[in-house]
Amino acid sequence: MHGVLLRHPHQPIGRAPLRGKAPPRGASRMVAKQPLSERLPKPNFSLVKRLGWPLLLIGLGFGAYELSQKLLPYADRPIAKISVEGDLSYISQQAVQQRIAPFISASFFTVDLAGMRGELERMPWIAHAEVRRVWPDQVLVRLDEQLPIARWGEGALLNNAGEAFEPRELANYEHLPQLSGPQRAQQQVMQQYQVISQLLRPLGFSVQRLELRERGSWFVSMAVNDGGEHIELFVGRDNMVEKIRRFTAIYEKALKPELANIKSIDLRYSNGLAVAWREPAPDTAAAAKPVVN
Repeated sequence: MHGVLLRHPHQPIGRAPLRGKAPPRGASRMVAKQPLSERLPKPNFSLVKRLGWPLLLIGLGFGAYELSQKLLPYADRPIAKISVEGDLSYISQQAVQQRIAPFISASFFTVDLAGMRGELERMPWIAHAEVRRVWPDQVLVRLDEQLPIARWGEGALLNNAGEAFEPRELANYEHLPQLSGPQRAQQQVMQQYQVISQLLRPLGFSVQRLELRERGSWFVSMAVNDGGEHIELFVGRDNMVEKIRRFTAIYEKALKPELANIKSIDLRYSNGLAVAWREPAPDTAAAAKPVVN
């Protein structure tokens, strides 16, 4: 029996029907070409930016310097005025002007301000000097004078900071209390003087002399009235403030009525003091007998 072969009108003879369309073998995908500007390497401007600002600033600085050099002769004027400010009690403005006269010949920009300040602070009565320019042709000087609190030894004065200075007119300051001690102890002696003065002032006493002796022992001479009478205190080395407080307490209780007869008081006791009398002591006390607190 002969079979009948049927085929689709459009199907080629001898080929199986295709279920899906497959790409032909050996075919390649088309890739779009990139523009030339994208394919070339991009320039790196970060280094240029990093160097640009410093170079610009250097250029501006150099230009400003050159401009200032050209304008300087027109702006730099001779010093026309020096103003002195400050409460001056011990020196005169005339003395200050004479001291800084050698500096005035300079111009506004060339005047030696540091040298002027140093010259002023070498004056004994000047504690601190401030010097500055005032446009266009002036110099302003501000001065702080020394504040003398006491004499130091035989040839100097002490200011409120415990610093010694040596003016020529020492004879004018004999009324100040006299402090003395090792050179390195100026501030320590000044501090002790201020403390003792505060403790003795309520009793009507004033420190006339305070001495720190070689072995570290303290000696005080205090004025008791305007007539020049004084009492000596031998304090010793340790616990100076405590001993002065003990003296003030005992004085109020027992010694005040005999003030005119007291010559000196020895505070070098652990719990009392001893009194030396100007005249024979009253019947109730013996000379130099310890008084127990």
